[in-house]
Amino acid sequence: MSEKPLISLVLPVYNIESYLPVCMENVLGQTYTRLEILLVDDGSTDGCPALCDSYAEKDPRVRVLHKENGGLSDARNFGIRHAEGEYISLIDPDDTVDPDYVEYLYDLAVKYRAPMSICQHRVLFLNGRVEEFGKPGDRSADPAWCLEHMLYHDVIDTSAWAKLYHRSLFETVSYPVGRIFEDIGTTYALFMQCSVIAVGFESKYNYWMHASSIVNASFSKKKLDLPIMTDRMGKAVLKEYPHLYRAVLRRRVYARLSTINQMLDTREYADEKKKMIAFVREHAGEILSDPKAPKRDKMAILLLRAGYPVYRAAWKSYLYVKKGR
Repeated sequence: MSEKPLISLVLPVYNIESYLPVCMENVLGQTYTRLEILLVDDGSTDGCPALCDSYAEKDPRVRVLHKENGGLSDARNFGIRHAEGEYISLIDPDDTVDPDYVEYLYDLAVKYRAPMSICQHRVLFLNGRVEEFGKPGDRSADPAWCLEHMLYHDVIDTSAWAKLYHRSLFETVSYPVGRIFEDIGTTYALFMQCSVIAVGFESKYNYWMHASSIVNASFSKKKLDLPIMTDRMGKAVLKEYPHLYRAVLRRRVYARLSTINQMLDTREYADEKKKMIAFVREHAGEILSDPKAPKRDKMAILLLRAGYPVYRAAWKSYLYVKKGR
């Protein structure tokens, strides 16, 4: 029996000293043991550099790469370039993974002879609440199926994590440096390189909803990257799969709604907000008539049609109720 391939786990580390030990306990305890664990210290200013080095001293599978701060995309690209494994998986070190995370993804890739495999994730909240997105089963899929489901937020997620990639997929694809929501600018391109993708429906990745998460952080101009990156993705997808027009439009509308939601408490960027509201209203009819568009999108559009003050009040109430759950 041939030896299983080396799999590289790339963890971009930046000032997450309090989270890293729990993540590394999961990573070092994987049931798939032929691993290269790359800790990319992206110029951390806390205790992460020394902590990373301590793991390398304890386990020969751990390699530490210290570099100047360049942001999440730059750290991921750096780790991928230095990875020696036949397959690569990306893990954010303030999250955790199940013990069989790597084995599950690898077995899927082998089962369907796919250069890329996917699992589902859970969202874990600090108050103990868990949102579970997994269920039993798996299947093979083509890029168009994955893209359509991703554009509708159905089973497939844009995230870089919860996936296993054959290293060849990154020969022509890299994460956009200087942007946030970098996964949106990359995952679709990785899909489009595959002839087949292995899709697992079980949750093996645990996304922790921290106060410092991008979606929870206060609004900044960088968050305007979301519609920009989404439009760029949509243009590329439509060039190859024009029949996905409605799915692409839904995602472009969603990107505006999501950004508007994060601007509720800021008076800055009023012109950008007006443009996004105008875009949503222009395409409201198409989304409302799309049977695959999520109900939450449609409700948001109807509220926005009633006027921004109504929309803002309703969304603030929703967030208050959700926070108290």
